[in-house]
Amino acid sequence: MSGIIDAHGHLGAWFAFAIADSSTESLVRVMDSCGVATMCVSHLLAIGPDSRAGNALLLDEIQKHPGRFLGYAVYDPHDPEAPQRTADLLATPGVIGLKLHPDTHQHPLDGPGYAPAFELVTEHGGIVLSHGMYGSPWCDPARFAEVAPRYPSVELLMGHAGLFPAGLPAAAEVATRYPNVTLEICSSRLTARHVAWLVATVGADRMVFGSDALFLDLRVGLGRVMLAPIEPADRDQLLFGTMTRLLEASR
Repeated sequence: MSGIIDAHGHLGAWFAFAIADSSTESLVRVMDSCGVATMCVSHLLAIGPDSRAGNALLLDEIQKHPGRFLGYAVYDPHDPEAPQRTADLLATPGVIGLKLHPDTHQHPLDGPGYAPAFELVTEHGGIVLSHGMYGSPWCDPARFAEVAPRYPSVELLMGHAGLFPAGLPAAAEVATRYPNVTLEICSSRLTARHVAWLVATVGADRMVFGSDALFLDLRVGLGRVMLAPIEPADRDQLLFGTMTRLLEASR
C-alpha cells in the first residue's frame, strides 16, 4: 500500500472544541504512527475569525514541514479583497485549492459570495473542499447539486459526505449524478458499515479518506476505513488512489 493521503485535516485550535494538543508537531507524530504521508489541511484560524492571518499561518506550516502538508486556502465570502488574495494564494507552491465553510460563514454554498471562489479555481486549477451537512441551510447536499453543474471543471469534495447517516443517501445521489463531486468521509457519526455502503453505492473511486484532524482523532478515522468490510483494492482507492488522481487532474 502506498502512503496514505488524508484529504481533510486542520491545523491550529478552535475556540469551542477541546483539542488536547493542537501543535503541528503532535499531528505529524500521529501521522507518522499511522502511515499518513500527506495531509491536505486548512488552518482553523482562517475558517473562524481571520482568514487572512490563518492563511498566512497555513503557508508557514507548509514551509516548516515540506512534503507533509498540502494546503487549502480558506475563502471568506464576506471579505471584499478575497478574490485577489485568493488568486495569489492559489499560485503559491503547496496550495492545492480552497476550503469553504458555509456554516461558519453563514453563506450558502451556491450563493453569490462564493461564486468568485469557484471562478478562480476554474481559471487557475485546484480542488474545492466544502463543509457539507445534511439539513443545513447553507451546505446541504442539495447545495452541491446546484454548484456542481455550474462549474463542471472544478473538482468539488463534499466534506463529511453529508455528515449524518440520514444524509448519506442524498450525498450519494449527488455524487452519482455529478462526476465532479467526490465524497470525503470524515464524520464522528460514520461507521465502518456506512463506509462499506457508500463504496457499494457510489464506488471507492468517487470517495476520499479524510480524518478531520485536529477536530477528530486521525487514528479513529483511519481505523474506520481499515476495518470496513470492503475489498483491499477499494480500501487502497479510498486511502490514496482517488485523491492522487484528483491532485494530478487539478494541477
